[in-house]
Amino acid sequence: MSDRVRDLHQRAIEEINSGRPAVGARLLREALRLADRAEPLTARLLGTLAAAEVAQGNTGRALELLDEADEVVTAEDRHLLLSQRALVAVLTGRMDDALSLFDDAILRLRRTDQKAALTRVLLNRGMLHQIAGRVRLALADLDQCAQLGASLGPDEGMPRTVAKAVHGRGQCRVLTGDIPGALRDFDIAAEVYADQGQGMLAVLAGDRARALLAAGLPSEAATELDTFLKRVPELRMGHEHAEAELTMARARLAAGDPAEARRWADRARLHFRRRRNDTWAAVAELAMLRADFAAGNGTVRVARAAARLADRLRSLGLRNDAEEADLLAARTYLARGRTAEARVHLSGRDRPGAPLTTRLLRRLVLAELGAAEGDQRRTFAEARAGLALLREHRGRFGSLDLQTGTTSLGGELARAGLAAALENGRPEVVYRWLERSRAQAFRFPPVRTPADEHTVDAVAELRQLAREARAAELKGSQDTDALRRARQLEREIRAKGWRTDGVGGRSAEVGFGEVKAELADADSVLVSFLVDGGRLLAQVVGDRRADLLGLGGTAAVFEAIARLRSDLDAACGRRLHPALEQVIHTSIRRQLGVLSEHLLDPLLPAIGDHNVVLVPTGALSAMPWGLLDALRGRPVTVTPSPSAWVSAKRTTRPAGPVLLVGGPNLKHSSDEVRRLARIYPDSTVLDGDDATVDNALAAVNRSSLAHFASHGHHEQENVLFSRLDLVDGPLMAHDVHQLAAVPDHVVLSSCDIGQAVVRAGDEILGFTAALLYSGSRTVVSSVARVDDEAAVEVMTAYHRALARGVPPGEALADATRSEPLMPFVCHGWGG
Repeated sequence: MSDRVRDLHQRAIEEINSGRPAVGARLLREALRLADRAEPLTARLLGTLAAAEVAQGNTGRALELLDEADEVVTAEDRHLLLSQRALVAVLTGRMDDALSLFDDAILRLRRTDQKAALTRVLLNRGMLHQIAGRVRLALADLDQCAQLGASLGPDEGMPRTVAKAVHGRGQCRVLTGDIPGALRDFDIAAEVYADQGQGMLAVLAGDRARALLAAGLPSEAATELDTFLKRVPELRMGHEHAEAELTMARARLAAGDPAEARRWADRARLHFRRRRNDTWAAVAELAMLRADFAAGNGTVRVARAAARLADRLRSLGLRNDAEEADLLAARTYLARGRTAEARVHLSGRDRPGAPLTTRLLRRLVLAELGAAEGDQRRTFAEARAGLALLREHRGRFGSLDLQTGTTSLGGELARAGLAAALENGRPEVVYRWLERSRAQAFRFPPVRTPADEHTVDAVAELRQLAREARAAELKGSQDTDALRRARQLEREIRAKGWRTDGVGGRSAEVGFGEVKAELADADSVLVSFLVDGGRLLAQVVGDRRADLLGLGGTAAVFEAIARLRSDLDAACGRRLHPALEQVIHTSIRRQLGVLSEHLLDPLLPAIGDHNVVLVPTGALSAMPWGLLDALRGRPVTVTPSPSAWVSAKRTTRPAGPVLLVGGPNLKHSSDEVRRLARIYPDSTVLDGDDATVDNALAAVNRSSLAHFASHGHHEQENVLFSRLDLVDGPLMAHDVHQLAAVPDHVVLSSCDIGQAVVRAGDEILGFTAALLYSGSRTVVSSVARVDDEAAVEVMTAYHRALARGVPPGEALADATRSEPLMPFVCHGWGG
């Protein structure tokens, strides 16, 4: 056998392992043309070519090549052929056959000193166990592969083999819910792939997407998949392509788009079928049935198809998928009122080793069974157990971005429990389920992402780009290159946070009796809003009574809020033509009238003349409550949950230094800061060139009260980078999360910065939310644009009242009483 043939074989292996099977196949065909068919290497060439062919979807040809190799293989190389045949079996969905072949190959290799070969077969068997959901066995093989490969050094491609073992370990961590650990493993593998296997980086993008999907971030998962799918034509990785399509289907389903999910799942199914991979085609069919159910097509036909599919998946060795199909069948029968048939598919038990989604789905279906049979106790127990599982899962995340993400099943569990609570009607039961159903991320202690050189540099570059983009904006143009690079950096910085572990621990929910006592102490009533179907409800809790009241339709209320905010933005600080100004102000009055009628008027008898603590839901988080006539002049506080309000109320801290910051390009900011400095003569003032990000962050750490008079920007699409403009760049919500301490009381005299992105479960993200998560008791901020000149007067009046000892809610109500369009809101604790 010539050196030329050996060289071609080695290069072909390199290409195939790097994700370029077509290139590898071409090299192998050339090697076979040059080779002496009687030489032992021929069987290796044929086996490797079979792997390349199957990677390109040519399964029939791969099997023919393996049969040819069988005729010439030596006893010493028999394990290689067994392993290659096992890989073909994996890629064509014959899992049991593949496992038997891998077992045989490993047994033979353990009797030899061919450690490199053993390492690779262990890797492949580990991946097989992972696909079949046998995580413990998969990790055992992958760890052994990594240890053995590391002991062999860099020869024979061992660093890449070890990287693939670490990559596989990350895939297993996704199944067990350890998303930060999985992402860290993927990073380790990516460093090796970047140097020795560029094609594998695209595969890694698909696995990273699956991790983000498991963390409840479907849009981020879709972005990762887009990266992979754009490279598919050049890579010609047929199986991975179809897997990515299947993951995209799941991402669309999680994002609430079942029609698009079904389309992607169908594409994946067709691709798997073309590759004669019936196992993966069956998994794609399950995604199609899930999409049908989510679209409201929960017919008996779907139930029966899911039941048949469960049997098929079980026979293929995919027990997790089979269990999911069974649960889907049960759920569909329940939707049709056929509880007896549903029970047939609920015979299994919760398995602690099963994927989180399967365990949550089982709890949900059992909760729905309880509801269908009128067994409230069972519905509560199952929904509560499911949410406890989800809470434990969230506790592993250090990133607020991941903590506020949640699976769609988590939302459905909360709705099942809340629906049962509404049917039960007892005020304390409704209260408890409202508490379990929203703002859970506030229960976890804040975690700061450890600073590293790359992130520090990225943040510095981002600030510089933001400054350049802002300068271009002020000149009436747009710096598209700076904006594009900024989006890239924002994603990198966010992704860094996703890898941070949680620290465990969680604050307890405040009980119904406790919150009533605290409300009495504050002369306040608590109004918790919720959506029931297309209608808003509100639970009003005072010291002596609790009422559940029906309000208006969500569509009318949410549309009025959107129109009101748009009108406020249009009217704010502009010199408008009198006719246009009249039109806008008429519209504002109209929207406020709609909101009063549908949102507030039904509540007034229950609220009486007490102070008001509001717990919003959905779009109500952007409501400028103080503009409603019935609330004008009345202390109103907005809080994410009753527990968060009680926690803020009970927190007492000694008064400390005051920080006043005036931002650039704002006509009245310096005047505002000077006026406030006269109220707080010992305050630290950062204005003009002193108002830098570093100065502000250094001073804010030490302050108990901070006031920022600067431009504010709420970033709806990338909310962790909502920001305040300072003289050398933006101070971002991301910076707030990194602070060791935040002021007890923060006032943001800026446009829009009181807005938030509201995720499932009324989890909120934004600049104001970042301060509340990090420990600020009170944040005063605006949910719409602010008239800068009027803000000076309002903020001066507000701080004068604070200095006299007036509580924040009352101080804000008094300060804005004479300004009918001032959209400031008091968040957290208002007194």
